[in-house]
Amino acid sequence: MIEFVKDTDIYKKVILGEVPRAKRFVWIGTSDLKDLHVAKSKKMVPFLEVLSDLIANNVMVRLIHAKEPGPNFRRDFDKYPNLIGGLERLLCPRTHFKSIIVDGKFAYTGSANLTGAGAGAKSIRKRNFEAGIITDEPGLVDAIAEQFDEVWRGTGCGDCGRKEYCADYK
Repeated sequence: MIEFVKDTDIYKKVILGEVPRAKRFVWIGTSDLKDLHVAKSKKMVPFLEVLSDLIANNVMVRLIHAKEPGPNFRRDFDKYPNLIGGLERLLCPRTHFKSIIVDGKFAYTGSANLTGAGAGAKSIRKRNFEAGIITDEPGLVDAIAEQFDEVWRGTGCGDCGRKEYCADYK
């Protein structure tokens, strides 16, 4: 399956649909990272709670993002202590791709950052116009995962030209 998704479909099918059902791992790549809130058990909670729940269930969660998130994100982060040791995080200022890989069997790639206006539950009047694809096609999932993993492994770090801005340079 390869499906074009846009706007609230990204939220419904990826953020609420596939991510919480992960059994082994979730890899998230995003340029911008904000205090995204999502629906859970008839209330709105920080997406960080969803990630915390996954970690509590022994799901590996990796996050690559381009810049430090704001104070609201950091405040919510501190509410979930198992994120401190359980969330594997890499800051890479060159990251501009937006992708989510779940268990190596599902992937999203597109324009939506991990923000309320991009991938969250914002109203239609406050959302960005976003587009992407979701897939379970093995070759495409593998290609999206490989791009994420190349950055994670630091494949381009030596030649990126922005090492002085990268706190996580290896």
